[in-house]
Amino acid sequence: MSAPTLERPTAPGYRAGRTLPLRVEAVRQLKRRRTLVMGGVMALLPVVLVIAFAVAGSPGERNSEVTLMDTATASAANFAATCLFVSAGFLLVIPVALFCGDTVASEASWSSLRYLLAAPVPRARLLWSKLVVALALSAAAMVLLPLIALVIGTMAYGWGPLEIPTGGELPAGTAAQRLLMAVAYVFVSQLVTAGLAFWLSTKTDAPLGAVGGAVGLTIVGNVLDAVTALGDWRDFLPAHWQFAWADVIQPRPEWGGMIQGAAVSVTYALVLFALAFRGFARKDVVS
Repeated sequence: MSAPTLERPTAPGYRAGRTLPLRVEAVRQLKRRRTLVMGGVMALLPVVLVIAFAVAGSPGERNSEVTLMDTATASAANFAATCLFVSAGFLLVIPVALFCGDTVASEASWSSLRYLLAAPVPRARLLWSKLVVALALSAAAMVLLPLIALVIGTMAYGWGPLEIPTGGELPAGTAAQRLLMAVAYVFVSQLVTAGLAFWLSTKTDAPLGAVGGAVGLTIVGNVLDAVTALGDWRDFLPAHWQFAWADVIQPRPEWGGMIQGAAVSVTYALVLFALAFRGFARKDVVS
């Protein structure tokens, strides 16, 4: 005769998969002040650059060497590409670190995390909901920047083809598609920062610690990438591939750098996300 199995009693109608729905978590995060502030910052950058170019003149007027920055005022597509270029290295790191690093740690700092788990929301379900919403907000911030830049650029410089600094141009429609690919790659390249911030968010009750730690280590990666003495070791740094998206805004796009960069970023991110879920499953939550 087999021993009877003990089943944990549950309330009628309770389904673990229905706890903390994504729409509920999304509404909670969208209503937070830091989300609105970050959206405002993303929308403000193109306006600031237009004012800067209006005051200082076209950047291409001051030197003979043509770069992407020098073609910023050629068309809306060029202006959007320039906004992406000047923000990809650091500014776009901020919303990713903020949304992914603040999401769990903020609940702990408010002493509401234990109440969510007592709802009861399974730990894996809670992390999954928060991670999906955080990544969605990060992606939205990255899309918002070039989208606003295209609108502002069209009003300021007109809608036209994207002039390539090395020669040639891309039709406006093709340029918009290539910019969308570039934004998608930038998002993938920032998954390392997302994974690091999310992991730190599960380890600390201080949101600023998780956000600041992710930003700080990302800066360290950029510094290490600048050390040419590291040679081929830099290929394993996500920062080494952060501007590989520029290869896609060429007459004949090159995909090699983007593929390598995406592989490095996704590998690091998966390890960090796994560490976050594993550590949180065993964590003694007291706040």
